Amino acid sequence: MIPELGHFALALAVAIAFAQGVVGIFGPSLQDPRALVAAPALACSHFLAIAAAFAALVWAGVVSDFTVENIADFSSAAVPLMYRISGVWGNHDGSILLWCLILSLCGLAVALFGGELPASLRARVLGVLGLVSGGFLLFTLTVSDPFTRLWPPPLDGAGMNPILQDPGLAFHPPILYTGYVGFSVAFAFAIAALIEGKVDAAFGRWVRPWALVSWCFLTSGIALGSWWSYYTLGWGGYWFWDPVENASLLPWLTGTALLHCAIVVEKREALKAWTVLLAIATFSLSLTGTFLVRSGILNSVHSFAAAPDQGLFILALLGLTIGGSLLLFAIRAPVLAAAGIYAPISRESALVLNNVFLCAIAAVVFTGTLYPPFANLLFGIQLSVGAPFFNQTVLPLAVPIIITMAFGPLLAWKRADFYPVVQRLYLAGGVAAVVFLAVAANRHIIAALGLAGGAWVVAAGFTDLAQRVKLFHMPLGQSTARFFALPRAAIGAAVGHIGFGITVLGIAGMTLAVQSVVVLQPGQSTRLGGYVWTLTGMHDAPGPNFTQRVADITVADNNGIFLHLHPARRFFAAQKTITNDAAIHTNGFQDLYAVFAAEPAGGGAELRLNDHPMAPEIWLGGLIMAFGGFLSLSDRRLRVGAPARKKAALKKQTDAVAT
Repeated sequence: MIPELGHFALALAVAIAFAQGVVGIFGPSLQDPRALVAAPALACSHFLAIAAAFAALVWAGVVSDFTVENIADFSSAAVPLMYRISGVWGNHDGSILLWCLILSLCGLAVALFGGELPASLRARVLGVLGLVSGGFLLFTLTVSDPFTRLWPPPLDGAGMNPILQDPGLAFHPPILYTGYVGFSVAFAFAIAALIEGKVDAAFGRWVRPWALVSWCFLTSGIALGSWWSYYTLGWGGYWFWDPVENASLLPWLTGTALLHCAIVVEKREALKAWTVLLAIATFSLSLTGTFLVRSGILNSVHSFAAAPDQGLFILALLGLTIGGSLLLFAIRAPVLAAAGIYAPISRESALVLNNVFLCAIAAVVFTGTLYPPFANLLFGIQLSVGAPFFNQTVLPLAVPIIITMAFGPLLAWKRADFYPVVQRLYLAGGVAAVVFLAVAANRHIIAALGLAGGAWVVAAGFTDLAQRVKLFHMPLGQSTARFFALPRAAIGAAVGHIGFGITVLGIAGMTLAVQSVVVLQPGQSTRLGGYVWTLTGMHDAPGPNFTQRVADITVADNNGIFLHLHPARRFFAAQKTITNDAAIHTNGFQDLYAVFAAEPAGGGAELRLNDHPMAPEIWLGGLIMAFGGFLSLSDRRLRVGAPARKKAALKKQTDAVAT
């Protein structure tokens, strides 16, 4: 009964979504206040309907209702409760329903927190969100129904993919999807502004917080997914240029450019066309990632199996969304003329330069990801584009970004003098030079350049904060007071840049990683990274729905044994699958990483041993970037309607004085 109610709620959500779209987009033209009020009410109803459908599917997973085909195929009674819940979105149909739930949540947020927006603009934003959601809900209801019944039901389900039975995968998809789908709000603002024919400074102020919160979630989701791949897959790396990894990187790159462009629109009313186009491109790339994962055209560890009609349906949605938005953009191009002007040396120019290189990287990654499958589809040519291509093309484009990130925050708006900024960065340059010389002395030139670049960005971020509080130019107490008086948006921007620099340090440090694949018998040892690794034995251990074979390893330095590692091979009987559970020890600046790869016929254990300098900084930097974004978001000036509330309060005070 509960699944039928979920299916009914899903059908109801489709009707409400399209009603929200029609009323929201065309209602303002009627100049009827009731039409403007109806769109937020429909958005709330839309969310409640999808939430009910999603809750019904979660309930089916929790109670192991194997009459629901989705639950029978991707869950089992032996799976722990957390994975019976997360298994709901660990498959194609459930993940699309989660996507729709988050999209409806975005509409609910605009309805509840967009009260200070012009009523017609809010209605049209909700209308665009309603149409996008309606398309995906229709896809779910027709060709990807998560409530399809199965009769007779099996005694037990097929079980969840063992790779996905991990706490990281319980949280990674919702966080990543929130980032993906959140950019739909920026997209909806862009389309609504184009419909109304008005893109000005207020547009930048409205788009910026919505884009920022989406960027924070997407950054966190990518970092969490990278960390999961690092410790779960047992490959010993953090990024493999996997096609679906690239699909998440693309909207992050254009979303980062969108954030910076929105600042310029808000401050100078320049780059309006570029900002609108980036809003369209970022959400379009999010949709493209959804298509790639579910179409079956890419081979990836992340991909879902999909029927041809599912891929074609999503492709049609993609074509309508991108084609329709670009057509509207072309029609409304005259209203996007820039009003502000700025000199070649200015903060605006630095932002433009960084955005150009961000988009260039996105173009390279997009081409390298999609060209091989389409070349095979159209011309029958088998191509393989892997890490060497991306490393050789992306890294040179990243260098100008790293250099200009330090200068941009210190430059003045509109027109700036370059030499004083160079003087302020002498300390950051000195730190970078020292790091480069220290690492290059060991003939690690590439690592030296990367570590110097990361140190340059981190030191420049602290320099920005130090300049703002006049550190060392006034008593420490006054500088501290100035720091707490700074706008949180300024602090958050500096923290975000520092986080990026820390991630660069981690990536550069990983180029110094050393790895060894050895076969050891119990009692035998090997040397790696200045340590002695010894296999002391192996034993069996039970798991909740698996059995495992564990290798016991000791690691010693000149002072003796200081670490015990226990990597394992897990066997899942239901799926007849073996996975690796890596053992990782970290001190915050270095990871010692061991994988129990196989048991050779001659006995003993095949081990992959790794020494990873600076690896933790990769994910620490990502979290610091996201924290900087959330810190900026807490600045009242970034919240939609803050200027309007300020004017209202001022008017109230004036009226009180007058009376």
